[in-house]
Amino acid sequence: MSEKLDENEMMGRHSLAHVLAKAVLKLFPNAKPTIGPAIADGLYYDFDVETPFTAEDMKKIEKEMTSIINKGENFKREVVSKEQALELFKNNEYKIELINELPENEEISLYYLGDDFVDLCRGPHVENATKLQNYGFKVAKANGAYWRGNEKNKMLQRIYVYAFKDKKKLNEYLNMLEEAKKRDHRKIGKEQELFFFDETAPGMAYWLPKGFTMLNTLIDYWREEHKKRGYQEFSGPQLNSSVLWKTSGHWDHYKEDMFVLEDADGKEQALKPMNCPNSIKIFDSKMRSYKDLPLRFSDVDVIHRNEKSGQLNGLFRVRMFRQDDSHNYVSEDQIADEIKSILEIADEMYGVFGLPYKLTLSTRPEDYMGEIETWNKAEKDLKNVLNEICGEGNYRINEGDGAFYGPKIDIKMKDCLGREWQMGTIQLDFQLPGRFGLSYIDKDNEKKTPILIHRAILGSFERFIGILTEHFAGVFPLWLAPVQVKVMNISDNSLGYAKEIENKLLENGIKAELDARNEKIGYKIREAQLQKIPYMIIVGDNEVETKTISIRGRGNENVSGLKLDSFIQRLTEEIKLKKR
Repeated sequence: MSEKLDENEMMGRHSLAHVLAKAVLKLFPNAKPTIGPAIADGLYYDFDVETPFTAEDMKKIEKEMTSIINKGENFKREVVSKEQALELFKNNEYKIELINELPENEEISLYYLGDDFVDLCRGPHVENATKLQNYGFKVAKANGAYWRGNEKNKMLQRIYVYAFKDKKKLNEYLNMLEEAKKRDHRKIGKEQELFFFDETAPGMAYWLPKGFTMLNTLIDYWREEHKKRGYQEFSGPQLNSSVLWKTSGHWDHYKEDMFVLEDADGKEQALKPMNCPNSIKIFDSKMRSYKDLPLRFSDVDVIHRNEKSGQLNGLFRVRMFRQDDSHNYVSEDQIADEIKSILEIADEMYGVFGLPYKLTLSTRPEDYMGEIETWNKAEKDLKNVLNEICGEGNYRINEGDGAFYGPKIDIKMKDCLGREWQMGTIQLDFQLPGRFGLSYIDKDNEKKTPILIHRAILGSFERFIGILTEHFAGVFPLWLAPVQVKVMNISDNSLGYAKEIENKLLENGIKAELDARNEKIGYKIREAQLQKIPYMIIVGDNEVETKTISIRGRGNENVSGLKLDSFIQRLTEEIKLKKR
């Protein structure tokens, strides 16, 4: 089944965009409307205005929108000539630009809302504004947006409106947004001293010791799961000649998203935005045999993408990150089994975190590379695998969203707030091996071109940690937590024993930290609770005398008189099993 938004809901949102534009023109007659599409959680409309909209303006606009809806005016469609449209919008240079870009034979339609508002629009819309009375909507915010997303153009004001086909859905969404604010990974990252961002390196995280410990724990788990499945990890250069990227096709399809520079010899270089060409060089470093296949080269090298500053968003959208990457080289008859094997890893790794996911088939984009017959075959192969694993019709199809070199299976998971995230991907590639002249010797001693499967399970480690931070609200599972046990002494008399406990925990591979500050124990406990540390060991005179420990757990667990060895055994088992 194809991935579609509710068409009626999108039509309602589109109609509300016209209501919004009419309301803004009523309150701000000199405003120039530009474009106003429906989006996944509502709509937005861009306006050219002299001064930015304020929070007070948002309230007035929402009130005016309600008034327009209740008046019950009709939406009326009218087809006009290009000359008529240009005359009608002669005072709006943005509409003029859009009209002039239309193909010569394109039908130009207008939509009226009442007699005093008209907009250039394909439609469709609801018949009458009263059809929107049951919609739940909220004029949320306004911020700057360049005309057509180009920073060389004028800065406009974009008004966002959350809109759903009933008020209950709107309230649920607003509650989710409030909960998401509390769970914001940037806020938790600062509170728990995990990472931060600085204006001197936009979109590139500074990983603090605790955060870097957690990042490495996640990478170690990833390595463990892949090593036992026959994956071989490598590392490649950060900087490659443009020759490599031109051969791969990235130069033509991806150059604007790459950091490009000249070396000391005046030759063009680029920081790698992905690892596939480096992996191809590893494959091509020696002659390969059919007996070597499947050949799985994994890596976690840092990669760079030149994202626009306005698109950066904490760990979710960065310029520097580590991809949980692998490039698997297979023969044609190994495709199905290899994809099943990759999905088994996904099942394991998402299962550890309790994250449900769905699979989506993304098909040939407009700027595809290669022969159409090859694409058709690749898409058929992926459909056959998905039909076998999921059952026919039990996965989504995203038309035209494949990579330029091949179709792909995308892994989309949901967090505890119900938000869907595009995470891993499995991309079938019949193009790059041929472009690079890769070959292996088959059983008949003939040269054959391998098929390349690009795959990532978690996506970028940075983004995945950002998502986990919000999913768990900073209450990380014990095995992943950057500090698993905080040891705290009540007085100087118990400091020596507290140090012994910390050392023994560290010797057993448990991430422990001693809080030996001259502070009251209640203060130390409160700080550890704010840091969401799984366990606290409190050491006083009684513990020194009996050579035991007292623990406090995040789940309101309080136990005294416990032997340290038995506690270490319990933690070791919990970490090994990766309990949630």
